[in-house]
Amino acid sequence: RVQLVESGGGSVQAGGSLNLSCVASKLGDSYSSYYMAWFRQAPGKERERIAAIAGTGSTSTEDFARGRFAISRDNSKAMVYLQMSSLKPEDTAMYYCAADLRWTAMRQGNLDWDYWGQGTQVAVSS
Repeated sequence: RVQLVESGGGSVQAGGSLNLSCVASKLGDSYSSYYMAWFRQAPGKERERIAAIAGTGSTSTEDFARGRFAISRDNSKAMVYLQMSSLKPEDTAMYYCAADLRWTAMRQGNLDWDYWGQGTQVAVSS
């Protein structure tokens, strides 16, 4: 079973930046075959997708994240990253990475992903 472990969360003041990382292991297929994504869920709110990236590097970013969040990956290290800048208190949430072999996972806003990490907490103070 694919395992995903996120890191890089923490506390930051509004306007600051954080870089999240996620490493994948126990893959049944080549890491580059997996579509990867970042999601977040704030207390009392539904989980929402931030961005997704194909093994080729093609990305899909939700409207609210464009300009402040950037997803990238390193297939040689089985890693996916999320660079976050100009953070706001409303960005406070648990951030999760996810993986899926299906191309349909890349559809805008899609929440149906096969594999999930445990999450890393991001707290933005004003």
